[in-house]
Amino acid sequence: MQKILTFGVYDYFHIGHLRLFEQCKKYAGYLIVAVQDGRFIKQYKPDAEVLYSTEERVEILKALRIVDEVIVYDAVVPETLEKIDFDILALGEDHVGERFDRVIDWCKKNNKDVVRLKRTQGISATDIKSQVRSLK
Repeated sequence: MQKILTFGVYDYFHIGHLRLFEQCKKYAGYLIVAVQDGRFIKQYKPDAEVLYSTEERVEILKALRIVDEVIVYDAVVPETLEKIDFDILALGEDHVGERFDRVIDWCKKNNKDVVRLKRTQGISATDIKSQVRSLK
């Protein structure tokens, strides 16, 4: 059975995340969701507002039937990918730039497929955070 890997923060879990996972399952029967470690987020984005701890985000994702495995990561870099058993890497259409070019090159060299998945229009954690703040 092929394994597909996707990365994210998954704070303020929303329908866009679920739809991402559904798209992933169209490519492989086993879904690995990598959750970014909160300590790493704060180290590089000290002003980032993260509602749930890493452990809480892992717990939420593990509770979903569609998710087969949850792991924690620091950064989407080749050194992280080397440690994970997967066949297909799912990247969002917004995952662009030199860092992601290096990741794609690593996948090609290591016989891993890469798929680009669409975002759910009109849904983002940033917008949800803004809506919550406006309720206060």
